[in-house]
Amino acid sequence: MLNAVDLDRNKNIYIANIVKCRPPHNRDPKPEEQEMCINWLRNQVKLIDPKIIVCLGRISAQKLIKPDLRITKEHGLFFQKGKFLMMPMFHPAAILRNPNQKPEAFDDFLKLREKIKEICPDTYGNFIMNN
Repeated sequence: MLNAVDLDRNKNIYIANIVKCRPPHNRDPKPEEQEMCINWLRNQVKLIDPKIIVCLGRISAQKLIKPDLRITKEHGLFFQKGKFLMMPMFHPAAILRNPNQKPEAFDDFLKLREKIKEICPDTYGNFIMNN
């Protein structure tokens, strides 16, 4: 999907994680695990200074955008948080588990591409995808 909307991890996208190691049995990270790692992510954001941050999945969206975010209802919407424009999207693993979400996920990528072109008309600029 990244390639289909002219995004490339080597040119104009940086992917980071809210936690820096996978919890046992691939479970959702606990709030205390998120807190232990959040300063690493804050430092990455500070260094990169993105215009847009995309939160992949419920965990990162609830941590970074708002605690009561409903990913199934609010994916693809933009939220202003301080100087950052933020967008929740379905997590790639969720799309693999539920392929019926793929068309909605692709629509979100198209919305993202249009927003990038709107705010960075000369370049795609920097943004982060976070999961």
